[in-house]
Amino acid sequence: MKIYLKTEDEIELMRQANQLVGKTLGELAKHIKPGVTTLQLDKIADEFIRDHGAVPTFKGFPNPYGGPFPASICTSVNDVVVHGVPNESTVLKEGDIISVDCGTLLNGFNGDSCYTFCVGEVSDEVKQLLKTTKESLFLGIEQAVAGKHLGDISSAVQDHCEAHGYGVVRELTGHGIGREMHEDPQVPNYGRRGNGVMLKASMCIAIEPMITMGNRSIWLDQDRWTVRTRDGKPAAHFEHTIAIRRGKAEILSSFEEVEQVEGHLY
Repeated sequence: MKIYLKTEDEIELMRQANQLVGKTLGELAKHIKPGVTTLQLDKIADEFIRDHGAVPTFKGFPNPYGGPFPASICTSVNDVVVHGVPNESTVLKEGDIISVDCGTLLNGFNGDSCYTFCVGEVSDEVKQLLKTTKESLFLGIEQAVAGKHLGDISSAVQDHCEAHGYGVVRELTGHGIGREMHEDPQVPNYGRRGNGVMLKASMCIAIEPMITMGNRSIWLDQDRWTVRTRDGKPAAHFEHTIAIRRGKAEILSSFEEVEQVEGHLY
């Protein structure tokens, strides 16, 4: 395992890449409504990222199980946990939720963040899933300080979500991030306090709870990308890229642009 500590200059470049991800998600928030296709959202994101001098990292991302990812964002609707492929046949409808995962490469460094959006009016039951998942992300971030361990982050996420009766996906994790989109270490959403790699100042990681309303079991669709819940119940996914600091983690990505559009729904 090779974990790269970042210089302050590198963290600043990562902040710029991640702030662009936040702006892209904010732009998409204006368009997420019933009747819109996930392919339309992908085109908006692709154009927005390139207009701001960056490259969408996900486009062409290699897949050990099949061909490269064909789009610029992942659009995961309802029971899709992650890696949903934008297409013209998936039309958003009232009551859906959609997780949009977005990555940018800007000045040699990567940004990565995800937000789960409501499409129109969403049931209170589903809003509670989104609220709990988002809360677990910030509880994990609270533990992401120098001197603690990866297991402290993982445990914080798992304990909060399981206390509300939700499933915590085991097979997919957060990750280190920097010049590469996926670097060491892996950042699971389940674990035990005090276990795992000790966190050091200037490590950069993406924390991303992937939480299911029902059973945590998942399956891989025929396209070899789309990951769904086995029981067909909804899943939520939130992600921030952060820099480990002494005392308090620094969040490099942003939900502010989304929340300016969407408001605080949950």
